Amino acid sequence: MKDKVRVGIIGCGGIANAKHLPALSKIANVEIVGFCDLIEERAAKAAKEYGSTDAKVYKDYRKLLEDKTIDVIHVCTPNKSHSEISVAAMESGKHVMCEKPMAKDSKGAEKMVETAKRTGMKLTIGYQNRFRTDSLHLKEICRRGDLGKIYYAKAHAIRRRAVPTWGVFLNEDEQGGGPLIDIGTHALDLTLWMMNNYEPKSVVGTTYHELSNKKNAANAWGPWDPAKFTVEDSAFGFIVMKDGSTIMLESSWALNSLDVGEAQTVLCGTEGGADMQDGLRINGEEFGRLFVKNVEVNLKGVDFYSGEKLEPQDVEARQWIDAIANDKDPLVKPQEAFTVTRILEGIYESAKTGKQFNF
Repeated sequence: MKDKVRVGIIGCGGIANAKHLPALSKIANVEIVGFCDLIEERAAKAAKEYGSTDAKVYKDYRKLLEDKTIDVIHVCTPNKSHSEISVAAMESGKHVMCEKPMAKDSKGAEKMVETAKRTGMKLTIGYQNRFRTDSLHLKEICRRGDLGKIYYAKAHAIRRRAVPTWGVFLNEDEQGGGPLIDIGTHALDLTLWMMNNYEPKSVVGTTYHELSNKKNAANAWGPWDPAKFTVEDSAFGFIVMKDGSTIMLESSWALNSLDVGEAQTVLCGTEGGADMQDGLRINGEEFGRLFVKNVEVNLKGVDFYSGEKLEPQDVEARQWIDAIANDKDPLVKPQEAFTVTRILEGIYESAKTGKQFNF
């Protein structure tokens, strides 16, 4: 067991400061020693707030990777560079936590999987929604077989008006897509994990640019610039798995719908069903009667003391660092994340050609 796990962060923007750095800083046996960003001032600011006493700042990630004392790299850059940086980090003898999605395309994701196998380095992807209390509870229900064979599911990631207008979210070249690859990826990962089914057969997909052209649109983060909105505003997929199971994937940053929610799944099995639409609900039949069970997954404390509150990203970070320190497998495995990327790519390809995409 390692006494200290030394971490380097590549990409010191929003996701690093909102998720990775705060979560890592809470873990006693972690030292964040390397900070890299194309905007050096941003890396310096993060180092000042979260860095160890010997922390170094870099503008070129290759220089950071030369530090042989670093054990693990967190890749928090735009999707386009996920594969390149992750592969280089593993080649340099470092374990890698890469933000979702795994890569911009399946070719890059496949190279990450191959490199992890060849080098023996651990690789995981930032699907923190698996670590929510409702997700972990539902996974145990699925693992126990309460729902039977899950043959129909819905992966749900719909916003009414919440288009991210900062960074490169609207840039197709940098990101590879819009809401499908940004938030749809979380919903699909959650659904496949619950089903424990990673063998897609075919997909039919559609993408839309219907609301992205609107000027001065109502939006959570202010109006978007239609000229810079080069990705889809909505995307949908009809996925058939090799065993005949069906998954409906719906994702949007801007849709005229009140049925909103992110990183949610609906599961329908031979023995029961589950959804996350009003908390965690389990449905089934018993003694000739139908039932709905609402699971209370977030227990409250008493006055003046509510206990330790851990967000999903905190649980994710602790599990990941424990996997490194004690040589365990991470919860999110490379091959699983690769399958998510393959399916997303299939939806985009089907939407582009107007034909069914076969795996």
